[in-house]
Amino acid sequence: MTHGEIYAEQFGWSTEFEALVARIVADFASDHDAATEAAWIAEVNGRRAGCILLVAGERPGVAKLRILLVTAAARGLGVGSRLVEECLGFARTAGYDQVTLWTNDILTSARRIYEAYGFILIDEERHHSFGHDLVGQTWTLDLGDRAPTA
Repeated sequence: MTHGEIYAEQFGWSTEFEALVARIVADFASDHDAATEAAWIAEVNGRRAGCILLVAGERPGVAKLRILLVTAAARGLGVGSRLVEECLGFARTAGYDQVTLWTNDILTSARRIYEAYGFILIDEERHHSFGHDLVGQTWTLDLGDRAPTA
């Protein structure tokens, strides 16, 4: 999988990360509600450039943004922002009140995109995953607060 390959090369993450992404995608593919959950794959010049998922969260009215990825060749082209914008627009149309996400603090480019769209850091926790000591972060966006502006 591209996600696992990119993060292994860039951060030295183990196949544990690739397995996590595979589970997320498999769960989505096997059981999702098209009215409230969606996936996007971005292309640049006919080549895959990134992806993102929006799935229902554990609480009513709350969605989860999952697996934002932009390939190295597409970075700096606004692909990540466009994917998040599309995802949040869908979340609003689907009737969600809030979108949450979990990431790691090492993913600085993604975090800048989330901040630009108004996501707020609500929790941090140290953990050992993917072969490294990391700091996991939970971010949230209340959709009624403001429209996307990034």
